[in-house]
Amino acid sequence: MTHGNRLSAMEHLVVLMLENRSFDHLLGFLYTDQNNASPSGQPYEGLTGTESNPDKQGQPVKVSRIQPTDPHAYFTPGANPGEGYKPTNAQLFGSLTPPSPPTATMNGFVTNFADTLVQRAQQAQHSAPGHRPTIIPGTSDGDIMRCHTPESLPVLAGLARGYAVCDHWFSAAPTETMPNRAFACAATSQGHMDDHTHTFTCPSIFGLLSRNGLDWKVYGNVSDPLTRGNFPDIHSASAGHFGVFTDFQAAAQTGALPAFTFLEPSWSATGSSEHPVDDMAKGERLIQQVYRTLHDSPAWKKTLLVITYDEHGGCYDHVPPPASATPPGDGTIGEFGFDFGRFGVRVPTVLVSPLIDQGVVFRAPANATPLDHTSVLKTLEERWSLPSLTKRDAAATGLGDVLTRTAPRTDDVLANVAAPAAAAVNPSAGEISHLQQIHADLVARQLVPGTRDLYRALPTEATPEAYEEFIRAHTE
Repeated sequence: MTHGNRLSAMEHLVVLMLENRSFDHLLGFLYTDQNNASPSGQPYEGLTGTESNPDKQGQPVKVSRIQPTDPHAYFTPGANPGEGYKPTNAQLFGSLTPPSPPTATMNGFVTNFADTLVQRAQQAQHSAPGHRPTIIPGTSDGDIMRCHTPESLPVLAGLARGYAVCDHWFSAAPTETMPNRAFACAATSQGHMDDHTHTFTCPSIFGLLSRNGLDWKVYGNVSDPLTRGNFPDIHSASAGHFGVFTDFQAAAQTGALPAFTFLEPSWSATGSSEHPVDDMAKGERLIQQVYRTLHDSPAWKKTLLVITYDEHGGCYDHVPPPASATPPGDGTIGEFGFDFGRFGVRVPTVLVSPLIDQGVVFRAPANATPLDHTSVLKTLEERWSLPSLTKRDAAATGLGDVLTRTAPRTDDVLANVAAPAAAAVNPSAGEISHLQQIHADLVARQLVPGTRDLYRALPTEATPEAYEEFIRAHTE
């Protein structure tokens, strides 16, 4: 038996934010064989299999299905696509500058990936070892149109079918990682539209929770996660607010989860972030571990898990982002003249809770603000009567309406699901990943304890192992 919004029954909100995948790329084929309708008959804006983009010669390149047995299935599209504001414009509008009005055709993904492959090849020739971008031999521009299937991603697809999938969840801004992660934690990027800015001066959701007597935790691959260096009201927080994944598992096992938990994956190129060209199988395993940890916890009946991705990362999607975003209104002027009135590209988002019915397609109500990363902030604010951080989260749509069950479910939708096996050889193994570099840069900016003007130098050895050791040595 179900009824309306059961947000008051939620005591723990957990977010796992992964990296750089679009909605169609991971979940576009979820319900294609059911005529893009959920088991309950809700419409689902997935792929039909006929969608295409023109290549450089104007020939159509259709979407195609990734099967788990395909060569390099879990490393598709085979190279890191174009990221950032201008490449996103090229993918959406076919030009680096959006037209007026900014009507997206979503027809520039193949041509932009072709340009990006040339750029990556040039970078590989002129970059030092450790900083050479990975391109899997045989990768072509049409690989950007290859999209995963429920068979290739059984964990993510199993949870999407087993609980709720959001087919109209958009990244907060049409650009890359750091601005979108800033919006996810602070409802603003303070005008920044690229990854050159690693730190922000605005209040965050973590500080807001602390000021209102609510607990929170950030768990990562190291005990001093990347997120800690992004905001002043989290950087100075006590060490008890941070930990590694085993600390998260221990807290869940005893039912000691805080009001808000933010989970980071492993950032290295051989880690679990799912950033192209990381091994998607490792991300699948991480998602399964997070689900299993929460499902087996005494706190499960009162928990909502949000699995999402910070941005689309240049991967194909066919739905134009709405131009109905509310600017943060914090007085900052956007880089590139961007006014923050448009959302970014759709990203996969799955909502998991025993208070959610099976097979739900969850969207914002008609005429409401579409779901985006600030919907998480809005949910916390509505649940605990907190003030908003900016005008963006004030206008956001919360997630309470997806929690409809009076009696929590007791089934286990992944009971018989096995995560894909990780590859024996990772083609990106020698590359220092983008987020690993950013994390190391943040660590290097910290004063050496006991000094006033002495900072740490980045490793002289440009290998992912040296960078990982540098981060661990100075954060644990």
